[in-house]
Amino acid sequence: MNHELFARRTGEGSQVVVLLHGFGGSHKVWTAVQGALSDRARVIAYDLPGHGESLAWSGGGPVKVAVKAVLDDLSRRGLQRVHLVGHSMGGAVATIAASSEPDRVSSLTLLAPGGFGPEINHRLLARYAAARTEMEIRTALERMIGFNSPLSQDMERGCFALRELPGQTEKLIEICGLICRDGKQGVIPREWLAGLTMPVATVWGKLDGVLPIHQADDLPPHFALHRVDGAGHMLIDEVPELVVEVIRRQLGPEP
Repeated sequence: MNHELFARRTGEGSQVVVLLHGFGGSHKVWTAVQGALSDRARVIAYDLPGHGESLAWSGGGPVKVAVKAVLDDLSRRGLQRVHLVGHSMGGAVATIAASSEPDRVSSLTLLAPGGFGPEINHRLLARYAAARTEMEIRTALERMIGFNSPLSQDMERGCFALRELPGQTEKLIEICGLICRDGKQGVIPREWLAGLTMPVATVWGKLDGVLPIHQADDLPPHFALHRVDGAGHMLIDEVPELVVEVIRRQLGPEP
């Protein structure tokens, strides 16, 4: 049987923000963002199936498994409406969840989301998945950030600590194979995106070396798109203030 999906909960308020990390991450990537939002809302940062404290989740890996796990956990908590936020793979999970149960999603914030086009830097992700030493992790992460963005020591240490969990590296290699099958990623149909009626904000770094920014072209007109000069793929660490600002805007005016 599955154990409960791990989540770190902070904050108080009538609104709920749900944070979904990307491939090879955990709830810890959101620490600063979660802290900055906790004065406005209850904030839940998950470990997606196959990652961190949810490593042992049965069948963890496929995006569809993560979608069901998150939606089921929200139901278990009795949460009827949430603001969904997802980075990279977590962005694909958030998008599909919003498309599956739109009445549950008050807003959608997507940071360089997966599934918006077939291109994906599968060689880089494979190296990242298999990285075991601090040097290997650092080398992969430096390819994921903008040319002039500093590499966060917290990000580097967090990635290394994650791989100290028995079986985590092997699971990441498995998940990478699912994400990058035949060197491409699965694509969320554009008509699904057009059918999303809640407010949607998308943030994408112009120097993204994992998912090219042109995947943000031709999005539905109601998507608010922020193209970020100088930023790469790791937006939570590269532009945390902008990430917080965009999410707070989705929450509406402060009371």
